[in-house]
Amino acid sequence: MGILNFGKKNQKKEEKPSVNINSVKVLGAGCKACHKQYENVKTAMKKMGVSVEVEYITDMEKVMTYGAMSMPVIVVNEKIVSEGVVLKASEVEKLFRKLEN
Repeated sequence: MGILNFGKKNQKKEEKPSVNINSVKVLGAGCKACHKQYENVKTAMKKMGVSVEVEYITDMEKVMTYGAMSMPVIVVNEKIVSEGVVLKASEVEKLFRKLEN
């Protein structure tokens, strides 16, 4: 049996855990940093295989309803998960995977 399993110890299955994301929004003022955050979130979602449309909201009345104090803001399932910093796509992916736990 050892021969049949030869080399399988070092093989890792690449599993993408399912993340329970129903809605994603990027709130911003329409500035370069906010748009960059929007693009990074879309990139992370695509890489993770999550097929939820990312909404980009620049209407300040809508932004204020979330109680955000600084832009850009990432909202997942109607909850603020990041505020005031532009995250790289890889950082967004890590953040979304943490939300799963």
